[in-house]
Amino acid sequence: MLLYLQKIISIVNVILSNLKIQVNEKIYVKDPETSSLGKKIIEQSILLIDEIGFDNFTFKKLGDKIGSNESSIYRYFENKHKLLVYLSSWYWSWMEYKLIFATTNILDPKEKLKKAITIVTEKVIDDNNTEYINEAVLNKIIIAEFTKTLYIKEIDQENNEGFFLMYKRVINRIVAIVTEVNPEYPYAKSLISTIVEGSLHQHFLKEHLKTITDCNDSVSTTNFYLNLAENVLK
Repeated sequence: MLLYLQKIISIVNVILSNLKIQVNEKIYVKDPETSSLGKKIIEQSILLIDEIGFDNFTFKKLGDKIGSNESSIYRYFENKHKLLVYLSSWYWSWMEYKLIFATTNILDPKEKLKKAITIVTEKVIDDNNTEYINEAVLNKIIIAEFTKTLYIKEIDQENNEGFFLMYKRVINRIVAIVTEVNPEYPYAKSLISTIVEGSLHQHFLKEHLKTITDCNDSVSTTNFYLNLAENVLK
């Protein structure tokens, strides 16, 4: 049995290592995954945004960090907003793959929902299968900066162009599980969108505004949302 599980894990790791995360091609000028410079732009932009914040982040600063002209970055992204949207879309696409692999063989809808909620609310650990992207650091950026991709004047236009498709797919994939658990519950979409985005907020509060959250070192964000979902769907 142990050898069988190890074989399955090995197969999954091979699949993940060869996985190309899908990002809407309208977000970028040139696919950064097609060149070493593009990958370096993604890798170092994550580290730099985490270091100085998105508001202080510029292509000039990124160019200085990677030893390249600012103009070379514009060959990949029209502006820094599109870069943040790219990082967000990549993150949610990666999160969807995690959901698929983690829940595919779970038959009990309640257990499947617990697993799905855990995946989207737990602390993220870096995935070694993606060499140039540190998912743990990217998760910190999503927690701090993701709303800046949504709360903008152009949201409807960008939504119509499919910029947030992966984010919505993650939510709707879990909504489908809620419907399995309780087909009569009328607010599945509101519940799951609240859990997915609310978990980012709770992680932020836990780190910066500790006096207005119950989440801490002993009570995780996952604990809170598992409890919420269980009580709401009784």
